[in-house]
Amino acid sequence: MPLEDLAAGVVLLGLIAYAMFGGADFGGGVWTALASGPRAAQQREAIFRAMGPVWETNHVWLILIIVTLFTAFPPAFADLFTALLVPLVIALVGIVFRGAAFAFRHYGRGGEAGLPATGAVFSVASVITPMTMGMALGAIAGGHVTIEDGVVTSGIWEPWLQPFSVLCGLIAVAICGFLTAHYMTTRTTGELQEDFRNRGLVASFILGVLTTIAIPVAYWNADPFWDELLEPAAVAVISAAVIMGLTSLAVLRRRWYLLAPPVAASTVALVIAGWGAVQYPYFILPDERISDVAAGDATLTAFLIALPVGALILIPSLALLYFVFSEKTGGPGVESEGYEY
Repeated sequence: MPLEDLAAGVVLLGLIAYAMFGGADFGGGVWTALASGPRAAQQREAIFRAMGPVWETNHVWLILIIVTLFTAFPPAFADLFTALLVPLVIALVGIVFRGAAFAFRHYGRGGEAGLPATGAVFSVASVITPMTMGMALGAIAGGHVTIEDGVVTSGIWEPWLQPFSVLCGLIAVAICGFLTAHYMTTRTTGELQEDFRNRGLVASFILGVLTTIAIPVAYWNADPFWDELLEPAAVAVISAAVIMGLTSLAVLRRRWYLLAPPVAASTVALVIAGWGAVQYPYFILPDERISDVAAGDATLTAFLIALPVGALILIPSLALLYFVFSEKTGGPGVESEGYEY
């Protein structure tokens, strides 16, 4: 396999990992905003307790994506961050504000009301960040980023404000809510578990509807994506994603909670893999093959040698972290700690 394809595979795996782990954190903000009913405070508290030990760690996958892009595909990195400057800056600001809000809510401990608006900032930033990231990916997939003679000609607003781009942003938010609801069914018990089960069913339905709508919207507004959508590899992966999505509904309906997280994670992985299959070989930029924007063989070789060395340290450390903090975080005795949301 060509070295540039291996490097592109690293980007795709990074996107999948960031969605599966970091996306669940963003989904926590979605469900914090939508918490309702007599157990709304307990729902929020269970989410915060589940996120607490790992929320910042999950950004390691975003760092992997960025480092891979500017190391292995420097021309594409420059063009992408020029054409998509606005949504990517908004996403960066959202990550910062979201993290600050999550951290500063702990300074309210011991106070009568805690610090005001931290929950609101956390929730808004948790929606805006995946939304703009999804819009950026939609702009790439839809072919709305145009480059002529090495100069970005599509402007900084038009690519990510197209209907297909906006729909991809909504799908990204839906993915986050979908993952969190499924993951939380194994982190809670009793009535809280039922609450997250119901939210998981709703999120599964919404994600299914949005991904289905994406097909006619692609025909209308994303010609490059539509042209490759019926390729055998893309059809196979997308079909597997549909089957896994239906399985996620069945798992929750039958209350097979131990299966909910892996099935949800597999669904999201297949959705993103389907996006990658449709994009190939124009995975990085709409009109440029992977080989056209890749670094030299010496750089790619050094990168691909260094990557597994770092993974030998990173992956076991992350696995240990997730294992240690995998206990249930919510149940009948969960109480709100008095924060304002």
